[in-house]
Amino acid sequence: MKYGTVRDFYQRHKTTLPYILWGIFLAGYLTMVIAACALNFHRALPLFMITMAAILFVVWDHFMAKYDHRIKELLSPGRRLLDSHWSWLKWVIWSSLILGVVLWLIFDTAKLGQQQLVSFSGLIVYVILLFLFSKHPSKVRWRPVFGGIGLQFLLGLIMLRTGPGLRAFQWLGKQVQTFLEHTDAGASFVFGENYTDHYLAFKFLPMLVFFSAVMSMLFYLGLMQWIIRKIGWLMLVTVGSSPVESVVAAGNIFFGEMESPLLVRPCIQHATRSELHAIMTAGFATIAGDVLGPYISFGISPAHLLTASVMSAPASLAVAKLFWPETETPKVTLKNAMKMEMGDSRNLLEAASQGASASISVVAHIAVNLIAFLALLSFVNAALSWLGSMFDYPQLSFEIICSYIFMPFSFMMGVDWQDSFMVAKLIGYKTFFDEFVAYERLSELVDLRKQAGPKFVDGVQQYMSIRSETIATYALCGFSSISSLGLVIRTLTSIAPSRKRDIALGAVRALIAGNIACFMTACIAGILSSTPVDITCHHILENAFASGLSQNTTDVVSCCQSLLSSTVAKGPGEIIAGGYHSMSSLKNCCELLKPSTLNCTWIPDEL
Repeated sequence: MKYGTVRDFYQRHKTTLPYILWGIFLAGYLTMVIAACALNFHRALPLFMITMAAILFVVWDHFMAKYDHRIKELLSPGRRLLDSHWSWLKWVIWSSLILGVVLWLIFDTAKLGQQQLVSFSGLIVYVILLFLFSKHPSKVRWRPVFGGIGLQFLLGLIMLRTGPGLRAFQWLGKQVQTFLEHTDAGASFVFGENYTDHYLAFKFLPMLVFFSAVMSMLFYLGLMQWIIRKIGWLMLVTVGSSPVESVVAAGNIFFGEMESPLLVRPCIQHATRSELHAIMTAGFATIAGDVLGPYISFGISPAHLLTASVMSAPASLAVAKLFWPETETPKVTLKNAMKMEMGDSRNLLEAASQGASASISVVAHIAVNLIAFLALLSFVNAALSWLGSMFDYPQLSFEIICSYIFMPFSFMMGVDWQDSFMVAKLIGYKTFFDEFVAYERLSELVDLRKQAGPKFVDGVQQYMSIRSETIATYALCGFSSISSLGLVIRTLTSIAPSRKRDIALGAVRALIAGNIACFMTACIAGILSSTPVDITCHHILENAFASGLSQNTTDVVSCCQSLLSSTVAKGPGEIIAGGYHSMSSLKNCCELLKPSTLNCTWIPDEL
């Protein structure tokens, strides 16, 4: 009888009960947030900001869903007025923007140096090259091109130049790093306490499993679809790309080149050839969120990796629409593109299990490719050395060849001439082998710089400047390697078998476009990246040592480490101080830090 009463009650109120439960949950959550803020607001600030952002977006969604038509009617007179004068107004807007960028570059160059101009020139050169080798140069629509580059520049400006943006991404990078360290609990349980003895297999790869499980859970909850829709809509409005291109590009910020097309699976077979090219380019130009952890574990800056992942999404659309312009009428509507599947998991735990299981193929793919590629690299270097010995040049290697092939590309990004050969080697690793190999090599260079050892040993450069490392981080941040070409073709062909020919025809161009998109992101980073240590260290060191102020401060030590790492020492009296510093600053830094790699008595008193 009681069971029947409860059942009847549930049947009568089953539509309102979920709202009541959600109301209780939200009330409890808000109470928790208020209590946390009351106890220690500074400590609860991240929780408060996340809560306010979530409330803002939810309220915005409900507001737009209810009043969207009224807002359009209200703004329609202004839109008609804008359309009637757009023929001349657009030239005023573009001229103002160009003038603003030129003036900004002039003042910025006067403040930071001329390297920013090299990066800006490189960006222009890449655009010109893409236009010259475009599939249909006469059909190029410049709004997506300039819109994508403009959005990329704006995102970079916020993330790299504004204090709040820089601090936000540095904080976010640290949170990602901390979050992924929870992988250690599972890895140590399965592989034992000494699992770090096999760092790559038992520390590095388990991060992919953990991240894949978490992303699958968020996808089941619908949170990832919601975020991707918002980012996709932003790129649709600002860049002017088609709905299916915008959604896939937004998805590539979080998912890999094989998973993102699945978000719009029903739309792939109806996509135009230009849209297919853009979908593949977006996959090649970005990296998946699950590999951020491994790259961070290498010692690569989390903030720069996150920034590069976001900036490359609009860059991929700009490059794609320039390299293969749209010549057909897109058939996929905004409504269809925004319909993303929720997955087939029945509950949250099943979603986590399916996400972990789905990562098995990714982990295996990475592991076997690293074994194969590194073994192949060793063989190729041995063969080249043997061939070079025939001509009294046994040091011939794959790295040396790549350093000359890709050196012009790295120099155009704004890398120092001296470092451009080293960055070119990294680009060669990434293009012909895998970005994992490239980032692993980059991490070795970063470690050598931090050790503040001699920059040259037997005439061979050991590491690069901080600026060159930063630009290289952005240039390598993409899946645009030859090994990924087959994966993309296979994934898209399995989704739309009838489009196999179009996919195969556009894949190589998309691979090239993906690489150029990464290079353009590196150019933007070169324009916007300021290295305060290099710029202000002259004043910091001169003032600290001349005035007798405390010399053991963080700024002084950091500047001295940078100076010592860039100094070339060949012998007594044969010292070249790095960064145009004075010998007195070098000698004081040497006495302060007492490095084991430099004999302080070698430094002369005068230049």
